[in-house]
Amino acid sequence: MLKSASMQVERGPLPETPEQICIRVFCELKPRSRPPRVEVQFCPFANPDSFVRMEEGRLQLRVTDLLEGAPRPVLEALAHILLGKLFRKPVPAIYEHRYRRHLNCREVRRSVHLLRQIRGRKFISGPRGQHYDLEEIFEELNLRYFNGLLARPLLGWSRRPSRTTLGHYDPSHNALIINKLLDSAALPPLAVEYVLFHEMLHLRYPAQQRRARRQIHTREFREAERLYPQLREAKELLKQL
Repeated sequence: MLKSASMQVERGPLPETPEQICIRVFCELKPRSRPPRVEVQFCPFANPDSFVRMEEGRLQLRVTDLLEGAPRPVLEALAHILLGKLFRKPVPAIYEHRYRRHLNCREVRRSVHLLRQIRGRKFISGPRGQHYDLEEIFEELNLRYFNGLLARPLLGWSRRPSRTTLGHYDPSHNALIINKLLDSAALPPLAVEYVLFHEMLHLRYPAQQRRARRQIHTREFREAERLYPQLREAKELLKQL
């Protein structure tokens, strides 16, 4: 049925802006404090990262532009996470779960993957180190454990030694990076071989999505890793680093 143009259209309340959401969350966390001026900036980060800081009475949030236009509950969850960490308040599990579930949905994961390819940079050294050649070790392991079926990714040593990460596979750039710390004559070849083998398993058994969580080391991954004949010896060797 057509209605007269003179009839007034009923409108619901205007949606909250990101700044208004942050002020509301601030008042929930610090009800006795006067809310500061809030600035929310959506930034073109290569990863879905967000940051917050308090400076001169002004609350500044730099949020990944992946979340620009995200549903209000998602931005509310992020505000609870960021402000909770800033003010050292416990973050209710419901907000962490809600935010993680949004990032892990198929469309967002696809967007993250594309952004890492377009915006991200991968700085690595070549595969030939001073003592070990990663391409040679890769091909040997490929024949021994994968029937030569793994396509060789970009191989390289990390730019700097690290005491925390021995190696990692970056699917966005199809790059497999080994810690430069392992390129040492004092380290037995077994250490480099096992770390490279572990990362090659990530090519063979990619991460899987299990509800709201992303499982990197799947059951198939662990079973294949246990077939490595010197697994215990290699792990004991790496503990000494």
